[in-house]
Amino acid sequence: MPSEKSHNSAYSAKRMSAGEQYRAAFERLKNNNPERLPKGTPVSQNNVAKEAGSDASALKKSRFPILVAEIQKYVESHAGERPLSARQVRELARRKNRSLKERVEEVVQQRDHLASLLSEADHTILELYDRIDELERRLPTSNLVSIDPRGHKKL
Repeated sequence: MPSEKSHNSAYSAKRMSAGEQYRAAFERLKNNNPERLPKGTPVSQNNVAKEAGSDASALKKSRFPILVAEIQKYVESHAGERPLSARQVRELARRKNRSLKERVEEVVQQRDHLASLLSEADHTILELYDRIDELERRLPTSNLVSIDPRGHKKL
């Protein structure tokens, strides 16, 4: 009779309802013990359907609203725990590189602008020195000694 019992259990396993199959697949994925998908596969509505052995589009909210809500809640609550995919890592690296390149371009523009301002200031200073020299040459020579504007010193 044991063979009949194992036959019945195999028969009953095959006769599980679609909802039970999806729920079992959901539990296997949550426990990281999938049968059809590779270990480490993240929990998602599509992956639960695939793990249950059906098409990814077969697990519909209209047909299994409670289970789909549980899956979505689980995915939302464990979103931070899931490691980033290779594509997500590449996208983050691209964004970081892009922002670094933009920052470098901005700093280069600032440097060039400040170098231009410094060059203009140097030129203005040299012009003023030349003007001072010219004005000092125009002054008449005098043998007068300038008086200290603060007054005379007391001894």
